[in-house]
Amino acid sequence: MSKNHRGSGLRAQPAHGRGVCPICHKENIKVLYEQEIDGQKVKICKYCKAALKNKALKNKKAASPAGVSAAQPAPVAEKTSAEN
Repeated sequence: MSKNHRGSGLRAQPAHGRGVCPICHKENIKVLYEQEIDGQKVKICKYCKAALKNKALKNKKAASPAGVSAAQPAPVAEKTSAEN
């Protein structure tokens, strides 16, 4: 399994991949994950990346059609007096 965001891969980056996250404004944190925000590609920390991903999943679930769900049973036809 690849480990791109630690070890020797970071030594080649300026400040070993550390800086200030533009979203949470934490200092001296690894900013390694590219994300498009407001039309610009910026590098953010892994905590902000996870928060954005979870927010997108929550919005996707809320936007899904809430019509008929699979958990609801099918309607049962009523018997008429002729069938009794």
